Amino acid sequence: MASVTSLSDSVQQHLADALASALPEADGVDPLLRRSDRADFQANGILALAKKAKANPRELATQVVSRVTTGDELIKDVEVSGPGFLNITIADGAITRNLAARYADETGRLGIPAAANPGTTVVDYAQPNVAKEMHVGHLRSAVIGDSVVQLLEFTGEKVVRRHHIGDWGTQFGMLIQYLDEHPHELDHKADEEVSGEEAMSNLDRLYKAARKKFDSDEEFKTRARRRVVDLQAGDPHTLAMWQKFVDESKIYFFSVFDKLDMEIRDPDIVGESGYNDMLAETCRLLEESGVAVRSEGALCVFFDDIKGPDGKPVPLIVQKSDGGYGYAATDLSAIRDRVFNLKATSLVYVVDARQSLHFKMVFETARRAGWLNEDVKAYQLAFGTVLGKDGKPFKTREGETVRLVDLLDEAIDRASAVVREKAQDLSEEEIAERGAQVGIGAVKYADLSTSANRDYKFDLDQMVSLNGDTSVYLQYAYARIRSILRKAGEVRPAARPELELHAAERALGLHLDAFAETVDEAAREYAPHKLAAYLYQLASLYTSFYDKCPVLKADSPEQVENRLFLCDLTARTLHRGMALLGIRTPERL
Repeated sequence: MASVTSLSDSVQQHLADALASALPEADGVDPLLRRSDRADFQANGILALAKKAKANPRELATQVVSRVTTGDELIKDVEVSGPGFLNITIADGAITRNLAARYADETGRLGIPAAANPGTTVVDYAQPNVAKEMHVGHLRSAVIGDSVVQLLEFTGEKVVRRHHIGDWGTQFGMLIQYLDEHPHELDHKADEEVSGEEAMSNLDRLYKAARKKFDSDEEFKTRARRRVVDLQAGDPHTLAMWQKFVDESKIYFFSVFDKLDMEIRDPDIVGESGYNDMLAETCRLLEESGVAVRSEGALCVFFDDIKGPDGKPVPLIVQKSDGGYGYAATDLSAIRDRVFNLKATSLVYVVDARQSLHFKMVFETARRAGWLNEDVKAYQLAFGTVLGKDGKPFKTREGETVRLVDLLDEAIDRASAVVREKAQDLSEEEIAERGAQVGIGAVKYADLSTSANRDYKFDLDQMVSLNGDTSVYLQYAYARIRSILRKAGEVRPAARPELELHAAERALGLHLDAFAETVDEAAREYAPHKLAAYLYQLASLYTSFYDKCPVLKADSPEQVENRLFLCDLTARTLHRGMALLGIRTPERL
């Protein structure tokens, strides 16, 4: 495919050449180009350079300007401002030609090149627990992780998805023992598909009954504890019953991810149990290399800079004194698997910020063991908490954590009401389909438009609002453009580089061209919120263009074609950008 060089890259190169020609020692120096409200771009790099070369910055800037070629090709005008800044204006024709090249890309990539030498990134996200209801806390890992996966795959990275579900631990002793004594509790009727809702209510009912018996019946408690030993020893009958809980939970997980419009594949679900066979060896390797030491019978890793409230060092416990393994042994084994078997060059963990200390210790241990190094990096994409409207952690009126399914259903209901109110010619079926796309989009966008490490308020009224920084605003902008393109009938969009552009067309055009660098930055920094901010600004610039520049009633046939071209490229960019956030853009709303 033809990749298109963005205007800012072309200008940057042009200025770098002029700089090197004015001052040979400036070869390879960054002119520090950025968008500016005084011109299209401003370059600030000359100040630091002049200081270093002991030259007068304004004089150096003037020399650089004399070496810049101006005209219709790229840079229309460049002038020195202030102490030695350069203000650069791009030629209208250059903007249109660059956008036309993006528009002509038939791969749908809008001229964005794939990475030249991609690596392999394992993204660990969407990690629900077996036999437990998913709550609002599970939302962020799934939504942020899914977008990071889309972004990385789009830039050409090889991505391996991993869903590290909670499927192991002492709580299973009680559940398995109860199922063993009441063997039909998880039975399905042979010919019926079980819904996620039913699967969860089966599990929930069983969990409550088992808990009640465990708390009131000492003999059952003893049997349940023996069952944990059987599970860890790999007893076939016990494992078969454990598998029933995993399978039943997966029916439920898949139904929730389906509602979230998210593709989760079974082979990518590798829970805690998937690393059981590696735990003993992980401990042996850490102990033999001296990275971990025995302390009061437990295998521990100590850190100089990590101390508890009493000032004593807090270790990472890899193996407990009773021989049991904790999360650390599992997480370290997973790192070994991802580095040596999956050949990862980057590991990204989309995990709650409250686990930051744990992961800091795990990553440092893996570095000391030589599993992570300069070539293999691990990064925790830590996210903040979902808050209620009152700014406190989100709970129901009864103080319970909020079920994720209830939340999504309510979002879909609210969005369907908005769609129904605005709908002109949609059937009930279409309203229901659009309502789901708008509601789920609203939930995802509210999450992704906040920088991951910040908490955010879950406010459905705000999320489904048509005004402001919401996905609904973006979806309606897209649908409006599609409607204009349909109304144009026989008139096809076409780029007309010979035309002068209105200020609103220029602003929209320059922003459209910046999509490539935004996607690159969002992928590189695992920062979907930067893409969300770009798309909101794109919709705002489009709204202002639409208000100031008649499209179908423009002054000449050429101008109609050129404005339809700007409309269509905006729609394609919105569609592609929203898809990278995991959000649908309906053709009609």
